[in-house]
Amino acid sequence: MSKKTAAADTVDAKPRPLTRIQKEKQDIILEAALEVFSLHGFRGATIDQIAAQAGMSKPNLLYYFPKKDEIHRRLISELLVTWLAPLAEFDEDGDPFTEIRSYIRRKLEMARDFPRESRLFANEMLQGAPRVSEMIEVDLKNLVDEKAKVLLTWMEQGRLARTDPYHLIFSIWATTQHYADFDVQVRAVLGKDRNGEGRFEDAARYLEQLFMHGLTPKARSAGKA
Repeated sequence: MSKKTAAADTVDAKPRPLTRIQKEKQDIILEAALEVFSLHGFRGATIDQIAAQAGMSKPNLLYYFPKKDEIHRRLISELLVTWLAPLAEFDEDGDPFTEIRSYIRRKLEMARDFPRESRLFANEMLQGAPRVSEMIEVDLKNLVDEKAKVLLTWMEQGRLARTDPYHLIFSIWATTQHYADFDVQVRAVLGKDRNGEGRFEDAARYLEQLFMHGLTPKARSAGKA
């Protein structure tokens, strides 16, 4: 085979960009899969369920995604980017309390606006993250390491009370994502008078007070008194 022919074969082997219709079909499948995976988890979800939710035949779905694992991995990969965005926006040059308040608010907004995505991520973690272990061990860990150093610097400067920055981040994750992952429980316990959209604002005010009080340096607190 000549070099020219080999080069031509290499060019031909490159994947062609998706057409508009193909992109729309993939988006429909991913939206349907998000609904099915968030309800049944990876193990409980089937290709037949996803195809039915998408309103297309199973063979048609398999043309775009030959395996259930491929759909799930695509969803999780895109979700992780979205999930990390609020933490990535954490500004080391900003005021510590303003940054932490904003982070709590952004996480609660995600719990409100992306409950299915939150449950999808939680299900993956409960299963041991078999399909995204590399992403959380590299991308997620590197970002958390970076922001933990920012928190630690603020603590060393006396701008925040000293605590473990990693467990602080974990605590914010746990308290904010609870409103997505356990939404049914939250609404049931709050009752019909308090379980509307206002529950997220109530949660934001409470969590701000909780974290700000715990993170206020004693010297700063005494000075205000």
